Amino acid sequence: MAAVATCGSGAGSPGSAVATASKSNVTSFQRRGPRASGTNDSGPRLVSIAGTRPSVRNGQLLVSTGLPALDQLLGGGLAIGTVLLIEEDKYNIYSPLLFKCFLAEGIVNGHTLLVASAKEDPANILQELPAPLLDDNSKKEFDEDVYNHKTPESNIKMKIAWRYQLLPKMEQIGPVSSRFGHYYDASKRIPQELIEASNWHGFFLPEKISSTLKVEPWSLTPGYIKLLQFIQNIIYEEGFDGSNPQKKQRNVLRIGIQNLGSPLWGDDICCAENGSNSHSLTKFLYVLRGLLRTSLSACIITMPTHLIQNKAIIARVTNLSDIVIGLESFIGSERETNPLYKDYHGLIHIRQIPRLNNLICDESDVKDLAFKLKRKLFTIERLHLPPDLSDTVSHSSKQDLAESTKRLGPGCGMMAGGKKHLDF
Repeated sequence: MAAVATCGSGAGSPGSAVATASKSNVTSFQRRGPRASGTNDSGPRLVSIAGTRPSVRNGQLLVSTGLPALDQLLGGGLAIGTVLLIEEDKYNIYSPLLFKCFLAEGIVNGHTLLVASAKEDPANILQELPAPLLDDNSKKEFDEDVYNHKTPESNIKMKIAWRYQLLPKMEQIGPVSSRFGHYYDASKRIPQELIEASNWHGFFLPEKISSTLKVEPWSLTPGYIKLLQFIQNIIYEEGFDGSNPQKKQRNVLRIGIQNLGSPLWGDDICCAENGSNSHSLTKFLYVLRGLLRTSLSACIITMPTHLIQNKAIIARVTNLSDIVIGLESFIGSERETNPLYKDYHGLIHIRQIPRLNNLICDESDVKDLAFKLKRKLFTIERLHLPPDLSDTVSHSSKQDLAESTKRLGPGCGMMAGGKKHLDF
C-alpha cells in the first residue's frame, strides 16, 4: 500500500517547541499535546475508506480498477471523480472482462455499485463477475500460469539477445499482499453470498423507457436522459455528493456503463456519419463528468469506438474522458497467426492519462503494451518480441516487425545505440 509523505513538523522540529524569551512575552507558538503512539497530527487526515488509498503524487483518493497492472499504468489507480473510457475490442471479448473486474473489486471492498446496460440485465452481469483470489491463491495461480507457458528455449540465456537486457523493463505483474487491488480468476464466478451482501443499483434501459416516448430535436436521447437522472438520484439520495453527510460509514460509488454509444442506447453515431443525435453522447459525458467531479464516485465506460462513423466524435469523446485506453484484439487479424505475437492475445493502447489539477493531459511513456488471457488471469505486459526470427519468420513478417516498432514507440524497438528499428 502506498504511503503519503506528510511535511508536518516532527517531535524535534522548531515548530513543536515553545519560543519563550521570558514569561511575560506572549507568543503564537504553542507546545503540542502528547500524541498517541503511531499517530501523526501534523495535518488533516484523509477519510479512511476500504479499498481506497491516497495518491503519492497529489494526494488524490484512488480506487483500484480490479487489474493491478492497469492501476500501475494509471499512476496507482483510478482517481475518485474521474471517467475511465475503454475502447472495446472488435468482437467485444476482452473489454467485458475489464468491466467486470472493476465491478468485482467494488463488491470485494464493500463499495456501492451502479451498473447500467442496454444489452444485458445488470443482475445477470453481477452473476458473471470473476471470483477474487486470496494472496496465497493468487501467487499459486500466477506461478502455475508462468510455468505452463514457459518453453525450454526461455530457460536458456541467449548471447544473441544481449542488447535486450539494456531495455527498460516493466515491473512483472505478480501477486502482492495488499488490501488495495485484487487478482481475479476468470474461470470462476464470485460467491453468491458476496453479491447478496452488496449494495448495488441496476439500470436496464428496456425497463426504463417506453417506445412511445418522443425525442425532441437537438436534445439528449431518452436513454441518456433517464440514465443521468438515475445516477443523479443515487448520488444525492445516498449522500455521495458530499453536500449532505452520509449517515452510514463513508463509501464509494462505482459506476459501470456498458456499450455506451451503441444503437441499443438509441444513438445513431454508429449508423451514420452525421446523424440527428450526433451531439447526444458528448452532452451526456459533459453532464456525467460534472456529477462525478462533485461526488465520491468513479466511473468506467465501455464504448464501441470502432463502429463510430464520424472520427470527430471520437476526438470529442476522448477530450471529455479523463482516462482512455483501447483494446486491440488479434482475433480475426493477420497477427493472430503471426509468430511475432504468438504469446499475446492483443495490444492495449494508453490513449490518455489524466494530469489532475492541470489544463493538459499526461502522456504515458510506455507505448508497447500487450495483454493475454492466461489459463485464469488477465495480465498486461510490455511487448517482448523474440530476439532471433531468422528461421521462423518470413521477410514480410520482419517488415511487419519494423513497422510495429515504429508505431509502438520507444520500447522493444529502441536499441542501446539509438536505432529505432531492429537489424537482422
